[in-house]
Amino acid sequence: MPGVVELNDGRARLVLAPEKGAAIARYDALAIGGEPVPLLKPGDGIGTSGCQLLVPWSNRISGGGFEFDARFHAVAPNVPGEAFPIHGDGFQKPWRLARQTDTEAELVLDEGAIGPYRYAASVTYALQDGALEARVTVENRAGMRLPYGLGFHPWFPRGEKTLLKAKAKRVWLEDERHLPVGVVPVGERPAWDFARPIPLPRGWVNNAFDGWDGRASIAQLDDGIKITLSASPKLDVYILYSPSPDAGFFCFEPVSHPVDAHHGEGLTVLGDGQTMSATMRLDWAVVRAG
Repeated sequence: MPGVVELNDGRARLVLAPEKGAAIARYDALAIGGEPVPLLKPGDGIGTSGCQLLVPWSNRISGGGFEFDARFHAVAPNVPGEAFPIHGDGFQKPWRLARQTDTEAELVLDEGAIGPYRYAASVTYALQDGALEARVTVENRAGMRLPYGLGFHPWFPRGEKTLLKAKAKRVWLEDERHLPVGVVPVGERPAWDFARPIPLPRGWVNNAFDGWDGRASIAQLDDGIKITLSASPKLDVYILYSPSPDAGFFCFEPVSHPVDAHHGEGLTVLGDGQTMSATMRLDWAVVRAG
């Protein structure tokens, strides 16, 4: 794949795609023996693989935009087939490589612009003993106060023996437009209660979970791998997207706010020149299927 940046620390390999939103195209475990094991769904980092950056917000904005500080800000849809603007524009822009070593790279977006947002962003990816740490920062350059959000959108392989653990307190229900229509305790949806490791539901899931402690584990027992995901306190919501067992993937997205937060709550107000940051870390270990 042309234009990629590759990092390798001997235990893991990371392939980045600066021209494709600074996405992760591949993240593979190397220290198992035999072929590399994909920890993220491998691909080109666009839309159905790897991991995208969500900046300057996560998920959908309804109503054609949002009102803030007594002013309406229009935001047009930005993805074909989507009725609402989704995930900002950071994942749609080319980023430049600012710095690279064998195990670390920093990429920068100088001129993000969608709706009222004008911003700069940077992301640092680092490998250490096979673990991946990603830190994204956004700076408001709009010349006015605006509400911001951040997140990561990793795509994980889904097999017959994939187990998820991610303790949360509540889950947001969605309508046919994928917008929130209420929130219930996770205990009312036992198939979605990941307080202990359980298989992913067989039916459609595309829901935000809050009251999350910032930790999750994904056991890929067919590969003998367990991944531990840790998120910084700013990312206190996760979105689980799991269309079906046949899809071969699921998404576990640590984000800073629920869906359509521009018409609710959870965003971070930044004045001009102010910044916010968030971090996601992925560790992995070899396990035996039990």
